[in-house]
Parts: sequence; C-alpha cells; structure tokens
Amino acid sequence: MIRVLLVDDQALIRGGFRALLEIEDDIEVVAEAADGEQGVALAREHRPDVVLLDVQMPVLDGIEATRLIAADERLSGVHVVILTNYGLDEYVFNALRAGACGFMVKDTEPADLLQGVRVAARGDALLSPAITRRLIGEYVARRPLPAPLGLGALTNREREVTALVARGLSNDEIAAHMVISPATAKTHVSRAMTKLHARDRAQLVVFAYESGLVTPRRP
Repeated sequence: MIRVLLVDDQALIRGGFRALLEIEDDIEVVAEAADGEQGVALAREHRPDVVLLDVQMPVLDGIEATRLIAADERLSGVHVVILTNYGLDEYVFNALRAGACGFMVKDTEPADLLQGVRVAARGDALLSPAITRRLIGEYVARRPLPAPLGLGALTNREREVTALVARGLSNDEIAAHMVISPATAKTHVSRAMTKLHARDRAQLVVFAYESGLVTPRRP
C-alpha cells in the first residue's frame, strides 16, 4: 500500500486529490496539512511513502518544507513531489535542489497523477530522465552557470555516467552506451549520487547542469 500525505493550503485541492487517490486499491491518504510546517510535522509522524506538497504555502513554503524532510534521516524513505500551478519555474528548480524527486502541475490528468505517485513511491524521479533533463535544461539556459562544483570527487567513469543521466539515459541505455552491464551502470550512478550527496537522479541531473558538466541544448 502506498501511503500519501497531502500538503496544500487549498482545501478544495486536497479534497479533489484525496477523492482521486483513495479510489485506488494500492493508495491511501494518511493525512492532510494546510501549510508546510504542519506538513513536515505530519511527515515525521506518519512517515508516508509520498508527500504531495504545494510549492507556495503560508507559515513554511514548499521549498523549505522539502529541505527539512530531505535533511531528516528518519524520513529517508519519504519522497516529495512538488505541486505547482505554473510548470517549470524557479520555485520548482529550487525544490528539486532541496530534495524533491520531481514535480507535477495541479491540473495534470488523473491518470498521470496516479502514475506519478506510483513512480515516486518506487524512489524514481517522477518525470522520465529525458523530460527532467529537458525541463531543467530550459531553466538553466536562462541563467549563468556557476563554476564546476565537486567534480574532482568523481572518477572519469562517474563523470561520464552523470553526464549520461543528465542527457536522459536510463541505466540500461547507459550500459549499452558504455558497453558495461546494467548492474555496473547502476553502481556507477549510485556512487556518483553518494559522492555528490544527491538524494535521487533528479538531483543528479540538477548537479550536472549547475556544475557545467553538461550544457543545455538550445533550440
């Protein structure tokens, strides 16, 4: 059973999401919160699999709430999905950096919401790597890149793997590209994430762009 916490300051939004999610046999909503501070407290109390978290809320916004959840070792199995009205924006990008595993717009199709919850519960980035790369790339293209950060900690293989993750390749595709086994590709990805303190592949993609390891492909 996938356990979900809803955090949104609009009761109507929470009610609609609850009604949709609880129809499913494999999903249950364990609690609701109307602000980020309450959301963090309920995450610590219930330890859900997935937190659907509004990015803009009173008391404590979604970015700070995400950062607190991601920093709490007791909540290492909790996966935050940011909810936004606007699609890709600075709030979403900062939330990914803070530890969110992905994001969805609030008017997403019901089937996509359900699929997103299941993907997040597995610990994967909510969006496919290719879409995550494209969206982050579009944002990074609008801002100057800082100097490379932490690349010295990676081996050449780990740099190559990190760049391929950022280009949208799955572990199987990385394995084929590098002529290694999928298990070895997964090991390289895991080691890169550990060295860069990335919570998941979404954060690894963010790092790859922010560090300048890869650059956005402009239209």
